[in-house]
Amino acid sequence: MSVERRQAVLYILLLVLPLPLAVYTIGLGRYEIAPGDVVRALADWVTVGHNASDLPDLAYDIVIRVRLPRIAAAMLIGGNLAVTGAAFQGIFRNPLVDSNILGVTSGAGFGAALMLLLKGSTLEVQMSAFFFGMLAVLAAYAASRLYHTAPLLMLTLVGIVIGSFFSSLTSLLKYVADPLDALPAITYWLMGGLTSVTQRDLPMLGLISITGMISLWLVRWRLNVLSMGDSEALALGLNPTRLKVIIILFSTLMTAAAVSVGGVIGWVGLVVPHAARTLVGPSHLRLIPATIAMGMVFLLLIDTLSRTMLPGEVPLGVFTGIVGAPLLLIILRVNKTGWK
Repeated sequence: MSVERRQAVLYILLLVLPLPLAVYTIGLGRYEIAPGDVVRALADWVTVGHNASDLPDLAYDIVIRVRLPRIAAAMLIGGNLAVTGAAFQGIFRNPLVDSNILGVTSGAGFGAALMLLLKGSTLEVQMSAFFFGMLAVLAAYAASRLYHTAPLLMLTLVGIVIGSFFSSLTSLLKYVADPLDALPAITYWLMGGLTSVTQRDLPMLGLISITGMISLWLVRWRLNVLSMGDSEALALGLNPTRLKVIIILFSTLMTAAAVSVGGVIGWVGLVVPHAARTLVGPSHLRLIPATIAMGMVFLLLIDTLSRTMLPGEVPLGVFTGIVGAPLLLIILRVNKTGWK
């Protein structure tokens, strides 16, 4: 088999891997369910809307009402954070950029912490996180417009400042929070996790994530042009400033939606794009789909480890850091130069 054919087969396998892996991981947990029973439960749910086979009701409820929403959220958030990281790295032409660069995570973290301090409901916590995440990016964009030179550089710098500002506000909320009630809830949420995800969390997350993924896929060849510089983009008839604003808008919406549901989950937007480049190359024509698939696989595996490896569930942010840091070092070693 030629090298080109082998790479094509690997690329196709990578794209289809998330679905069978999701079916397999649904069966893993304290109450293990065979893959065949998982498929039967999913088939009953899709066709008739309830348990129509001889599958035990407990197994059906665990698959459909407990694990399916969590697995779906892990796939959406993983693909979400990974592809936005790849898009930001392309338009900023910086391998150290990820989906948190414009302060969206810090803003969302403050919004969630504020609502947890006020004892809001789960939906109110998510909406507050989404609102303040978007507010942080809008503030960064508005402040960067005050300067008329190097707009992307100023946006990055102001985004870091805004992110630091919201991080300080979050620290202030943690300082004044009740150490026996609100403080543990804020701390645990900021470490990331999918424990409280339910079916009602999926519509907004799914709508924003799928719309954003499709949008970034549609402009994948334009990302190749943007990664070469504004002069080349202008020479090829593109408006780089407008295109970057559109990509940043969709990426910000996706990141805010992911953080509002799953909390602060780091490393996905940094590690996965590097891993995808190692496997499929730097062209965004293949990189965008591959990054989405690898992001789904990465967070599926991390979430499965977090809920099955130890007696108590470990926050996702802890595992992504433990796995992501050495994985990135290995990728940098394989690539020699660090970023292709």
